[in-house]
Amino acid sequence: MREYDLLKLINNPEILEQNIQEFIDKKVISKQRIDKAEIEGHILKAENNLRFVLTAARNKFFDWAITGCYYSCYHAALSLILTKGYSSKNHLATLCVVIKEFYKNGLTKKDIEILSRFLDYEDILFYVESKIKREDATYSTNLLFDKKEVEKLRIQAALFVDKIRDMIK
Repeated sequence: MREYDLLKLINNPEILEQNIQEFIDKKVISKQRIDKAEIEGHILKAENNLRFVLTAARNKFFDWAITGCYYSCYHAALSLILTKGYSSKNHLATLCVVIKEFYKNGLTKKDIEILSRFLDYEDILFYVESKIKREDATYSTNLLFDKKEVEKLRIQAALFVDKIRDMIK
């Protein structure tokens, strides 16, 4: 997702609602009862992925570390939207619900940017950048990822998961 597209979602509630309605119509987003065990399960999965990231990075499997960072943030976001009774089958749909329900209500623009970089603008673009990095890491043949970049993404992912965990409590 380009920064411009993310800003359109953040700054234009009509476009955001239109996207969410399209996802609902296509059954990509659905409403469900709030399930505390499932919420906790997503948080545990996010934390488990973060532990994997440490191991993968130490062993210089930087592509898998990036992939793990991405899924840590994604599971945290799934956990968060479930607290409002939503489930999602799509990364962009999840991001839209996060923006609708939590932007300026627990999450800052920076947080949304981080999620968007992984669900570099600062923090909501983190979600998008991470998704792009995850796609490169998963599908490209490039094995040369910068250790410092991986560590930066790992720290951002850990901070994002911590913030979501705190919000849920």
